Parts: sequence; structure tokens; C-alpha cells
Amino acid sequence: MRAYWYDRAGAAAEVLQFGDLPDPEPGPGEVRVRIAFSAINPTDVKRRATGRELAKFSPIIPNNDGSGVIDKVGEGVNNARVGQKVWIFGSQHGRAAGTAAEYVVLPARQAVPLAGDVSLSQGACAGVPVVTAYHALFSDGDISGKTVLVTGGTGRVGAYAVQLGAWAGARVIATCGSEENCAEARSLGAAVALNYKEPNLAECIVEAADGRVDRIVEVAFGANIGLAPTILKPNGTIATYSSDAVPEPAIPFNQLMFVNANIRMFTIYELARQTQDEVLQAVSPILSPDTLVHRVGERFAFEDMAKAHEAVEQGTVHGVAQVLVAEDLANL
Repeated sequence: MRAYWYDRAGAAAEVLQFGDLPDPEPGPGEVRVRIAFSAINPTDVKRRATGRELAKFSPIIPNNDGSGVIDKVGEGVNNARVGQKVWIFGSQHGRAAGTAAEYVVLPARQAVPLAGDVSLSQGACAGVPVVTAYHALFSDGDISGKTVLVTGGTGRVGAYAVQLGAWAGARVIATCGSEENCAEARSLGAAVALNYKEPNLAECIVEAADGRVDRIVEVAFGANIGLAPTILKPNGTIATYSSDAVPEPAIPFNQLMFVNANIRMFTIYELARQTQDEVLQAVSPILSPDTLVHRVGERFAFEDMAKAHEAVEQGTVHGVAQVLVAEDLANL
């Protein structure tokens, strides 16, 4: 099979290698997926740039997300799964085999069936962004009738959090970095969208919430934690999955303590397996384009994998960066 791999850390153009590798064979409990689309997330470019897993296994085929068609199953997996369209979750986490290849073998539970009205391109948008958004919103129960603040409301995760929050009956307030993005967040279901550059942002959020918010889905924990004590209801929750700009933030402990704030920091890869499976099964039925807008920011040819990595790294893709691996599967 044709595949990309790296065996040292560094820039995509310097370390990504392309060539032929043996076709993988599924073992017990595994399936082999013929990849249609490989999707690239910020976590994928960080793994490659830092080489943080090379001490565990090398070489590494990158990219966690994608979609395709199961063409072979291992022992213990129902043969009826052959020919099934699937979206892929966490392919490369804890393993050397990601989706930047014509085939990938992975545990059957991580190749999740796609409903008939969901295309392979749409399914490849799911993975990390949808699972993160879903867990951030629902990890502490029903949000119907509650007020949810989604920071970065048009980001990869944020756009899904806005849509899923509105779908679940919450009043969603989004913060975005431009008026154009605010308009997009409103089109995705946000009741209110605010430019986070506003000098009186906290007051604007409280006014929009008609009080304070019940839950914050937070992409920039360190940068925004100072706002939390003034915008979060007592016993409210901050569910955060990222703090890139301020990785070691100072937390206003006393102020948060006196509102009984709950801080849920998480990475979806380390969720308990039962929880992870529950999220995967809950998400799959709502991937329908009648329910969610799947934003393909840019599509790259298979030969342009390094360019796709660079685009994600530079932040120039608004939506999901996809690489078309199998042209004959592009329209399924």
C-alpha cells in the first residue's frame, strides 16, 4: 500500500516520507479499512512536530481521523461488516498506524458505522472534533434549558459544540474572533455570538445569558480562566480540552471555590473505554447532514499530505483539512 510515515520529529516537508509498505492484515477483534479520506487535526501535527511517541514505536503513519470502507475483518468480527462505510476514531493514538495510508487496521470499535445519508467526506469530519464537543457538552448530564458558552465557536470543536448544544435544547452563546465568524456561529445555532476582543466581554456574556452561564466549553482555558468567576453560575462547569496559548495558567482558586465551580479537564483519548464507547455510539446517529453541518475547510490530493499538515499548522484551514486517498470512494 502507499503510505506516509515519519521516524523523526520535525517539519512536515522534512520528515514525512512517502512510499510503499506491506498491506496490513487484521488480527483478532480488528478490521481493515480502505481509506477514502484522511483528516488532519492540530493534535496530528503536534505529534509529528514533537515526535512525542517515537520512543514507543517507529516509524509512525500519522493522522487519527478519517473514513473509508471495511474490506477485511479479523477473527471474532462479524463478516457482515465487510463493505460497511465507517468513520474512524483515534486510529494513531497509542499505535503506529494512522489514516495517512491506503489501508489501516484498527480495533473494530474504532471503525464506527456511518448512516446511509452520511457521506464518507462528512464522516471524515467527525472523529476528534465531534467526540470532543459531545463529551464537553454532555459529560455531566442533560443540558436542555441550560445556558452554554462555547469559546472559539467556529473552531473545529467549537462549531460542533454550538450545533450540538442547540440540538440538545440549550441556549448557546459563542465567542469568536471576528464579526464574520460571529455570523457563522449564529448560522450554526448560537443564540448570541460575541467578539471575544470586546473590552467588556464578561458583561456582554452575563447580559446575553440573562444572568450567568451553566456550562463553558473552553478551548483556551489559560487565556480565559480569569473571566470564569464572573460569568459562571454557582455549581457550574468548565469543560476544557485545550490551553495552548497559556499551558500553565494561574487559576483564581478562591473566586472559583466560592461559586463551587467544577473544572473538567479532559482528552478524549484517555476517557474510560466504556465512556468512549458510549460517546461513539451516541454521536454516530446524529452525524446526519440534516442535523449537523460538516465543514470541509480544504481538500488536498494524497500527494499533498505535507501541504495539508502545513496548512493545519499555520491555521489557514477554516474547518476540517481532508486528504483524498481513494478517488473511487470520493462520492460515497
